[in-house]
Amino acid sequence: MTGIQSTCTPAPVYVIMYTMGKTLSATQARKQFFKLLEEAGKSGANIKITFEGHPSLVLLSEEEYEGWLETLEIMSDPELVQDIAEGIRDMKAGRTIPLAEIERQLRL
Repeated sequence: MTGIQSTCTPAPVYVIMYTMGKTLSATQARKQFFKLLEEAGKSGANIKITFEGHPSLVLLSEEEYEGWLETLEIMSDPELVQDIAEGIRDMKAGRTIPLAEIERQLRL
């Protein structure tokens, strides 16, 4: 350690835990296609399909897919990520405004 102190705050690191559900070959998936559609439509479910022994695609619900797109959009905006991190720090430090006060200010 050099004794130099930095005033920079490291950027937050986000880890998304996403476990793969079942894995099937394309041939197996073809035989069970309608069952897989039903299964993949459930929230949080995902099915990996391989083709010629290599990962090819993943079936997941539209809700799950839309959630991933939204997360990617948020995470690709550094300013928004900083704003979220600042909001979390404010909450932890107790710097909050009660909902009733916000409604009063906005005349809701």
